[in-house]
Amino acid sequence: MALRARALYDFRSENPGEISLREHEVLSLCSEQDIEGWLEGVNSRGDRGLFPASYVQVIRAPEPGPAGDCGPGAPARYANVPPGGFEPLPAPPPDAFQPLLQPQQAPPPSTFQPPGAGFPYGGGALQPSPQQLYGGYQASQGSDDDWDDEWDDSSTVADEPGALGSGAYPDLDGSSSAGVGAAGRYRLSTRSDLSLGSRGGSAPPQHHASGAKSSATVSRNLNRFSTFVKSGGEAFVLGEASGFVKDGDKLCVVLGPYGPEWQENPYPFQCTIDDPTKQTKFKGMKSYISYKLVPTHTQVPVHRRYKHFDWLYARLAEKFPVISVPHLPEKQATGRFEEDFISKRRKGLIWWMNHMASHPVLAQCDVFQHFLTCPSSTDEKAWKQGKRKAEKDEMVGANFFLTLSTPPAAALDLQEVESKIDGFKCFTKKMDDSALQLNHTANEFARKQVTGFKKEYQKVGQSFRGLSQAFELDQQAFSVGLNQAIAFTGDAYDAIGELFAEQPRQDLDPVMDLLALYQGHLANFPDIIHVQKGALTKVKESRRHVEEGKMEMQKADGIQDRCNTISFATLAEIHHFHQIRVRDFKSQMQHFLQQQIIFFQKVTQKLEEALHKYDSV
Repeated sequence: MALRARALYDFRSENPGEISLREHEVLSLCSEQDIEGWLEGVNSRGDRGLFPASYVQVIRAPEPGPAGDCGPGAPARYANVPPGGFEPLPAPPPDAFQPLLQPQQAPPPSTFQPPGAGFPYGGGALQPSPQQLYGGYQASQGSDDDWDDEWDDSSTVADEPGALGSGAYPDLDGSSSAGVGAAGRYRLSTRSDLSLGSRGGSAPPQHHASGAKSSATVSRNLNRFSTFVKSGGEAFVLGEASGFVKDGDKLCVVLGPYGPEWQENPYPFQCTIDDPTKQTKFKGMKSYISYKLVPTHTQVPVHRRYKHFDWLYARLAEKFPVISVPHLPEKQATGRFEEDFISKRRKGLIWWMNHMASHPVLAQCDVFQHFLTCPSSTDEKAWKQGKRKAEKDEMVGANFFLTLSTPPAAALDLQEVESKIDGFKCFTKKMDDSALQLNHTANEFARKQVTGFKKEYQKVGQSFRGLSQAFELDQQAFSVGLNQAIAFTGDAYDAIGELFAEQPRQDLDPVMDLLALYQGHLANFPDIIHVQKGALTKVKESRRHVEEGKMEMQKADGIQDRCNTISFATLAEIHHFHQIRVRDFKSQMQHFLQQQIIFFQKVTQKLEEALHKYDSV
């Protein structure tokens, strides 16, 4: 007895191990059990491989199979597919997908996935995980060549005691729960019977009892690689997010005197970075620099390498699509162990850590606290478990927006929000241009001080000493004092030249370090703004459908409410950016001017010392 299936849509294979399908084509299945959303079978042309389960309809009637070797006992041809397929996940309770926080019974979500969902243009890529579909920064994933046994082993979070699987959610007593679970876990969902169009392929027929008002579609973006899509913003706004949210994962936006802002961290802290030390491993074959971090709220030092910072940055940039995670100091292929480079990197990491600890959301997130408090050198198992847990975080992409707790939506006016966002967009463009100009000017001025000014002052000093040497040929006793005073003046100008060469480290370099950090922030905001703009576009489209009588007001209101959630978070992040900008530039400009005053006081002191030498002539 052979299992068959009929293709509902065309599918074009793009990766090894996949096969193409034609609409209405009958295929032979090797197994009815799907493999993470994919089935294995043989098409009418005799090609065997994988294809999306959502693109076919299984035919229950038995029929002799075609020439392909797809019987139940046929060996699997793919190394990642165990014989007999994957074991089915445990079935959740009947009410597992009922949103407990909604007063009315929500209609069950459709099991159909339209073409193109999960991969661009209906293309044939393996169904991605939430991290792949909605993730942003992926630099530290996909290659483990850089990681040593300090970071990786064969275990995963699912192997650890108390870890959650992908099926039912265990309570403390080992049973499964839906809705309110163990440790304050709440089932949140934005799913509804809103029909969603897809431009990636032919859409399935939609049947609604409500008639014309339910026939309208809020279309998906054609560009499936846009930040709005990859961040999960589109899926959230269109009501496709569903997941369990713990009380500790909730991110609160409150209304402050200047508008929405992140709720303050009740336990603020700072972190010092000291003692960069060169260390080796593999009997000296590999060297690296280790930095000592001491958080003020624990006072327990931990040691981290740059790659640890890089891993943390990747996790945070992936998890928080509407938060500007500051960029790390740039990597350098050569000269990594030179003193100047190590000092400069340490200063950059201090700025980075200062911004991390100052952010009300980033400072409290689990992965950052794990980074700050888990001593990987003494508790390797706890470190690996926390690392794996962070990498398997389910509250990313569209589900991240479920963690946002915002004020009542009545506090937002969409036109006012759009005006504020546009104003901030102009502000960031102007600030970026100004920062680039100031950075160029400061860099050029520092170069002149180190080379040009030093050289010119030393030329003046050498000329004065030459005059003194000429006067010494006079051999007159009454001219000795003058000769010595002129020679001292020459030495004073040499010393002033050295002061000019050393000064940029004290005043201009810190300014350029701050500018580099903020240029990273400014580079983040176009993507953050794009997510909010994309949500506004969906609201406008839904309103147009309501005006045309093609969509129910309740569905349009749901889209607007979810857009408001994104808008609240975006405005809160903008407010935080302005707060730290004022704080940082005030402090840095004060430091710059203080160092300039100290510098010119030193120059004045050298000149006054030379002047006093002439009093005794």
